[in-house]
Amino acid sequence: MEEVEEREGRHRPRSEARVFDLHGVRFSSLVSSASGARSIAAWRADFAPHTPGRPHSMTEEEVLHVLAGELDVEVDREHFTAQTGDAVLVPAGAVLTVGNSADEPACAWVTSLVGMKASMQPGGEELAPPWAQ
Repeated sequence: MEEVEEREGRHRPRSEARVFDLHGVRFSSLVSSASGARSIAAWRADFAPHTPGRPHSMTEEEVLHVLAGELDVEVDREHFTAQTGDAVLVPAGAVLTVGNSADEPACAWVTSLVGMKASMQPGGEELAPPWAQ
């Protein structure tokens, strides 16, 4: 087996996450190009109770894994509730809305490719989420 080069910074403590608040959701970026990742970005998304979703589409696939609570999810007009332990695969280009209508907070672990861009609906406002760059 080939020896793996040791690099500093492979461990990503939550206390060192870069934190961004947008549309009522807190995004805690743990893995991105800013932390040395070349292709995968990963972050925690925390939804306060009664946080409405904002429809958007993305240039890359995204996977959400619900860590706690329940999330109201709509992917290309298919609506469902994702519960703790569930995963959601969002194809590139699909219109996604994620919110939390419950009385309790919810959170998800999310992954996508570094460089993913989003287009907010309606209107098409372009966004390069810093947690995914």
